[in-house]
Parts: sequence; C-alpha cells; structure tokens
Amino acid sequence: MKVIISNTSDQPLYQQIKEQMKEAIFSGELRDGDPVPSIRNFANDLKVSVLTIRRVYEELENEGFLSRQVGIGTFISTGNLELLRESKRRVVEQKMADMIKDAKALGIPQEELQEMMDILYGEE
Repeated sequence: MKVIISNTSDQPLYQQIKEQMKEAIFSGELRDGDPVPSIRNFANDLKVSVLTIRRVYEELENEGFLSRQVGIGTFISTGNLELLRESKRRVVEQKMADMIKDAKALGIPQEELQEMMDILYGEE
C-alpha cells in the first residue's frame, strides 16, 4: 500500500494516513488478516513520528479495522467493512440530495439531471 501525505493539506497527517488505510481496506488492497508494518517501520517509511503512526493504529483498532496480537503483530480486520460502506453510502446520498435540491432550484428536469449523472458516472 502506498501512502501519500501532504504537509499542505488541511487534514492532520494521522488523519490522512488513517483515511488512506481505510480506503485500502475498503478497496480490497488490504485484506482481513494482512499484517501491517510495525509502528517504527511505518513511521520510518513515511518519515513521520512514531507517535503519529501509534495514533493511526490506535484509532483504527478502536474503529475495528485493526487487531493486535501481543507478541505476534498487528493485522487488518475487516469486521467493520460493512459499517464503512454504509457510512460512505450516507455521504453519497447526502451529496445527491444537495445536488437534486440545486437542480430543482435551477429548473433542471430529472431526465436532464439523470443524463448528466450517466455521463459523469461513465467518466474515469
């Protein structure tokens, strides 16, 4: 997994790392049971403080995305994968509701809005 962090982002470094790890879990790049690097190794790889990575791991563990096994290591846990998917669906639904509200205010008919969605959805 490649993590890209930005010092110019509004998000703190730990949040950027945590979100990218969650995305990698969500996309299947990181799978249930995969080991994650030690805190020290990951911090060295990303050139960040071990405290930053410790916070990432603790929050991911608290959210159910990592599990620690004393003396063995820390591993990906996908038990909360459906919860993550549902929260992302809610975000998309809210954005769509806002879009529909704006379209109605501008007098854009549903068919035209659907056509726009089809075009944009097909783009990659």
